[in-house]
Amino acid sequence: MENCLFCKIATGQIPSTIVYQDDHVVAFEDIHPQAPHHILLIPRHHIASMDQLTREDGQTLANIFTVAQQLAHKLQLENGYRFLTNVGPDAGQSVFHLHFHLLGGRPLGWPPG
Repeated sequence: MENCLFCKIATGQIPSTIVYQDDHVVAFEDIHPQAPHHILLIPRHHIASMDQLTREDGQTLANIFTVAQQLAHKLQLENGYRFLTNVGPDAGQSVFHLHFHLLGGRPLGWPPG
C-alpha cells in the first residue's frame, strides 16, 4: 500500500529499529513503548487488520507467532509476556496494517485499558 506507514517500514523507506526481518515478517521497536520490551511484528505484505485475514494467511500468522516466540526467548521474557493485536479504532488500532504487540519486561496488569 502506497501510503501505509508499516509498509514503508517493511521496505526500508522509513527508518526504524529493526530487531528481526525475513522474507515474510518484520519486527521493530515501538516508538512509544508501553513496557521495557515493546516490539511490533508485521507481515511484509499488506493486510489491513485481523478482520481482513483469510485462510490463505495461515502461514503468515504461523510465521509471525514463531518469530514472536523466538524474540520473547531472546529477550529472556520467561516470567511472561503479552502478545496482542488491536482491531479497529475503538480497540486502539491506529495504523491499518496488521500488527502484533509483543510486550514484556515488567508485570502486566489485567484487564488492559
